[in-house]
Amino acid sequence: MTRLVEFPTDSGGTVLLEVSDNTGGLVTRGGGQAGMFARAQQTFERALSNIRPAVQGVVEELLGLPNKPDEVSVKFGLDLHAEAGAFIAAASTSSNFTVTLTWRRPKEAQEDADDPD
Repeated sequence: MTRLVEFPTDSGGTVLLEVSDNTGGLVTRGGGQAGMFARAQQTFERALSNIRPAVQGVVEELLGLPNKPDEVSVKFGLDLHAEAGAFIAAASTSSNFTVTLTWRRPKEAQEDADDPD
């Protein structure tokens, strides 16, 4: 089941999100249908800051590769809860990130890389 959660923003606005319904003591219920609306006790930005170290770590590792790719794409699911804030959603039992690395070398550079002499 899902419910609506209102996250305040640092600038004084609000962001209204539909989130998983895992009730706990960190929200204030109110508005609309009973149990269907909650106010988060942390700002939207603060909730998102919880995932920053994981995302930054992945990006830094990929950009630190010796043979740097021309393009890096990282996909991950983001789960928001009024109680827990933001966290990286489980995509499967083995991985939360999908990484795509792309090299766009000129044809000559590719041939030189393939020829060890």
